[in-house]
Amino acid sequence: MQRLGQMLRQLAHYRRQWETVMNASSAASPAAARPPVPTRLNEVSGFGSNPGNLRMLTYVPESLPPSPALVVVLHGCTQTAAGYDHGSGWSALADRYGFVLLYAEQQEANNPKRCFNWFQLADIERDRGEAHSIRQMVAHAVEKHGLDRGRIFVTGLSAGGAMTSTMLAAYPEVFAGGAIIAGLPYRSATSIPEAFECMFQGQTRSAEEWGALVREASSHKGPWPKVSVWHGSADATVKPMNAGEIIKQWTNVHGLPAEASRSDIVDGYPRRAWADEAGNEIIEEYVITGMAHGTPLAVGNDEHNYGTAGPFLLDVGISSSYRIAKFWGLTESFEGRVSRQIADEVVARNTPAIVHALPAKTEVPDREDAARNAQRSTPPPSHLDIGSVITKALRSAGLMK
Repeated sequence: MQRLGQMLRQLAHYRRQWETVMNASSAASPAAARPPVPTRLNEVSGFGSNPGNLRMLTYVPESLPPSPALVVVLHGCTQTAAGYDHGSGWSALADRYGFVLLYAEQQEANNPKRCFNWFQLADIERDRGEAHSIRQMVAHAVEKHGLDRGRIFVTGLSAGGAMTSTMLAAYPEVFAGGAIIAGLPYRSATSIPEAFECMFQGQTRSAEEWGALVREASSHKGPWPKVSVWHGSADATVKPMNAGEIIKQWTNVHGLPAEASRSDIVDGYPRRAWADEAGNEIIEEYVITGMAHGTPLAVGNDEHNYGTAGPFLLDVGISSSYRIAKFWGLTESFEGRVSRQIADEVVARNTPAIVHALPAKTEVPDREDAARNAQRSTPPPSHLDIGSVITKALRSAGLMK
């Protein structure tokens, strides 16, 4: 009985702490003082059985390349899809780099603070609840817009970040990558008391234990999504140690060492990255020094600046949206991507002996990796004019005159 009373007192303390954070945000920018948020999103209905009772909204730029990528965006507590899009700048990025956006929006009927229910088993297991609703949205968008199934990504803030962890774990075959901002590891909580404990106190597990939770979430055996992790060092709402636990979870899933492959400073903030045997960065982590709970922004007119500051949308001089898109390869021009792919395929077709003679690896390299290795090893035959081949292909696709 004494233990139960202590647990209830602790839960009440966490709840007061949570309400204080939410109320402080509202007081800093009261609804009456905020102008209406302009929206570029369109609601979509009839996308599936929708067991999680979520809203689906999309943004489709006027100009898109063939088979564009899809970015799924999940807002934080007290936020809306339109508000988060306006603040984070994702639709501006979609215009510039040519990809489709899908926003899932929580409803107050599911959660009074409009948080995604990342701590309820009925909503975080494969083919159940909110996770299944988001999966249905993705399937609907892919079919309607002819999207590239190999370039589907998901990102989210806070509760949306925790739900991003859920989507990557429950549907790893769907997503090429994810970005978790001020979020938590997959299945770090399965009840409200556990959720508050993880947020305000943190939960430590071994890398193997965290990784096992992801591996058990589906029958998928790999390859796994690449993951970008962002957290403010002064976050009092979701303890920063959660970022380290997310890193432990996904480095274990990918079979990567605990130590980062490289570290550097980007826009004034420390970044660490973990690379695979081929040198490709698979996991990255940004620690935003001195930042509280929210999505990092760089507001201004610079080409790498996107978004508008607001509650939980913090102008700290680095655009997480842009950096995440770059990590996923979305900021590369379509023409440049096609040119490289065509060049790789031309080399592969004309240097078969070299490709087959590549040394054995623990994993069989895919066609692009093999072609790149061949290109580095031996120049293409002199009778081949690769530039001419690329130019013809781009003209045929209507990308050059």
